[in-house]
Amino acid sequence: MPPETPSTAIDASVPHNARIWNYWLGGKDNYAVDREMGERIRSFFPEIVDNALADRAFLVRTVTHLVRDRGVRQFLDVGTGLPTHNNTHEVAQSLAPESRVVYVDNDPLVLAHARALLSGTPQGATAYVDADLRDPDRILAAAGETLDLARPVALMLLGVVNFVADDAEVRAVLDRLLGALAPGSYLVVSHPTDDIDHERAHQVARAWNEQGTPKLTIRSAAAIAALFDGLELLEPGVVSCSLWRPETTDIGAVRPVAEYGGVARKP
Repeated sequence: MPPETPSTAIDASVPHNARIWNYWLGGKDNYAVDREMGERIRSFFPEIVDNALADRAFLVRTVTHLVRDRGVRQFLDVGTGLPTHNNTHEVAQSLAPESRVVYVDNDPLVLAHARALLSGTPQGATAYVDADLRDPDRILAAAGETLDLARPVALMLLGVVNFVADDAEVRAVLDRLLGALAPGSYLVVSHPTDDIDHERAHQVARAWNEQGTPKLTIRSAAAIAALFDGLELLEPGVVSCSLWRPETTDIGAVRPVAEYGGVARKP
């Protein structure tokens, strides 16, 4: 499905999540205002770059596990962000070329770069949907053009739930999305937490919310774990993204980051 025409212009005067994240990951799709905000946060929370890198590594490990060990061949990645290395379709299709991936985002800059997300394998499929997480019906209708929702799908929500402040709204969105997916589907979530360093986590949120968009919400590990209610949580549960099945056998060498993640199966 071709990308839709952006409904809003790109605003280079306001720092934006996707572009700041791109900057922390070493990308070039950002503006001076994004780099300034990125450096402002890094000045009092230098580990933020580790958070970004750990979140991307978490994506790689979770997608690899779901494809290789769980037989998943369909992914619905909401809150895609700007294309970088090891995107969901690249990881999935490198292991199973027939994998089908639908990306969802509502950032006009992401939309402008969507073609980079559509260059998948000929055996599989990739598509991009211009939609907001808060509009699950639109997401499901568009995703159903590429994915078979009667078969298991991995719903990827990495670093996006934290931009919905109301817990009841988050629950309603999750229930709608998961309710439409087949049994045997999976939910993958990563989310910034204040359990590791409460004061600085909220300092980041305050700095971000003064100028950045969309507004950021920090949640406790318990609140993040509650997102998986009703599902079968995979080991090791909801933990720091860097500690979710790390590739190294020396756990002591892996530093926890203030970004928690988990994977769960719909029974």
